[in-house]
Amino acid sequence: MKEIRITARDQGQRMDKYLIRYLPGAGKGFLYKMMRKKNIVLNGRRAGGQELLKEGDAIRLFFSDETLEKFMAGGGKPRTALPALSRHAVLYEDGQVLAVNKPAGMLSQKARPEDVSLVEYITGYLLESGAVEQAELQSFHPGIANRLDRNTSGIILAGKTMAAAQELARIFRERTMEKYYLALVKGVVAQPERCRGYLQKDEIRNQAQISRDPVPGASFIETAWEPLASNSHMTLLKVELITGRSHQIRSHLASLGHPLAGDRKYGEEVWNRKLAERFGLQRQFLHAWKLCFPELAGTLQGLSGKTILAPLPRELEKILITFNMQEAINDGKGR
Repeated sequence: MKEIRITARDQGQRMDKYLIRYLPGAGKGFLYKMMRKKNIVLNGRRAGGQELLKEGDAIRLFFSDETLEKFMAGGGKPRTALPALSRHAVLYEDGQVLAVNKPAGMLSQKARPEDVSLVEYITGYLLESGAVEQAELQSFHPGIANRLDRNTSGIILAGKTMAAAQELARIFRERTMEKYYLALVKGVVAQPERCRGYLQKDEIRNQAQISRDPVPGASFIETAWEPLASNSHMTLLKVELITGRSHQIRSHLASLGHPLAGDRKYGEEVWNRKLAERFGLQRQFLHAWKLCFPELAGTLQGLSGKTILAPLPRELEKILITFNMQEAINDGKGR
């Protein structure tokens, strides 16, 4: 028999989902059968699996050691080889949440099993710092609450507990948090604007198409921006992402004649080539710059009313310095 005590990190999740993570080698049907037969019990009583776990709850597994070892295989292997995140990349951290400045070129999360993504770096960092114990990874894996394209840099949030992960998901879903990006685009944008449209993603080509009117299979999008600085050829925009669709900012601005600098998918080839030759720019000039949190209570109270800023990467900053646009980030508009 094995007894599992639920910690603050694991509370808030359904019992069946917890068991699936804890016993990855056991099928869902088998776990429900074991609960019906009281070979798995919660606080000494029969459980159905839909119960929300609380700190201090006790789950007892009436399995042999050999059976437990077989069912736990694959979920509790040591992760000492995980890469550790640089502390310089950490923008904010408390007992519930980690905010990280993701570099361009890094995946937010795995696309293939062999990939090493920001999630692995975050897990390695939390293990190294002692914020998460190796044994806890059997039932809870730190996960990210938002994603950025591989070649977009900036703020990504991760929940360090299940309750925090659920709350972050909620505020992203309810759009109560303000999300701002910095984007350098071709052409002159003279006035602030708030645009709506419809985005349809071609998953095979991994490319989005924007239309002004609804089309079958398209998702509604809304993006706002204001110019911070410009010259006769380009404009630095502060972009507010109101809805959050894949490639939204890149495709939306390109559809209006203002493609991002360095964007190989939606950008202008000649301009991109000139920027690459002069500055070595090999990525789109798009940076998830600022998150402004609403008033919060409970699990995320530490973030209540806070603003998190991610410094602009050096390769983007030097472009702004060359065109005398850097100061615009720090003046009244950019704050």
